[in-house]
Amino acid sequence: MQIIMKAKYLIVTVALLALVCSLASAYDPSPLQDFCVAVKDPTSALFVNGKFCKDPKLASANDFFFSGLNVPADTSNPLGSNATDVYVDNLAGLNTLGISLGRIDFAPYGLNPLHIHPRGSEFVIVLEGTLYVGFVTSDEDAGNRLFTKTLYPGDVFVFPIGLIHFQLNVGKTNAVAFSGFNSQNPGHITIANAVFGSDPKINPNVLTKAFQVDKKLVEYLQKKF
Repeated sequence: MQIIMKAKYLIVTVALLALVCSLASAYDPSPLQDFCVAVKDPTSALFVNGKFCKDPKLASANDFFFSGLNVPADTSNPLGSNATDVYVDNLAGLNTLGISLGRIDFAPYGLNPLHIHPRGSEFVIVLEGTLYVGFVTSDEDAGNRLFTKTLYPGDVFVFPIGLIHFQLNVGKTNAVAFSGFNSQNPGHITIANAVFGSDPKINPNVLTKAFQVDKKLVEYLQKKF
């Protein structure tokens, strides 16, 4: 069993490397954060579009190393899913390379809810379990079309940059998927959290009219998030 599992992880690793390389023509160095307000005095800057670079003479192998994607994440939460992201913040060597990756763990029937990555396209490779995945196009493209697919171990699916998407474990067992991005910092906006859990809260009248629902429902959802 251990030999089979090691072989499965090896296959996924090779596939990730191949696919990430194909995504290397990333959107970076386009915006790598939500905004970057200009300053006249560079000494007062907190960061640049990305990260400041270490002197190459001081770099080491550890700057390009991350350990832990073999460890399942805790999925004992209301959604039943959890992601282990490997972005530039925890793998410094990714800076300027335009790529990142991660692992997503799902409990039975766990959901990675509707979300977007504003700065990167994503692909997922299913390692274990069965996932129902999909994304929705912009309303300018024939009116919010939904593309869905049921994925099994070894299957790959791509989510275009900035589009709302999700992954749902439709099986009775745990599921595991690996993901790759064409950005060192693709960002992650969970739709429900952003809409109902913003700080400060969006005026309920705005959400009531936008969703065409009762104001009490909006206020309930804002309290929940």
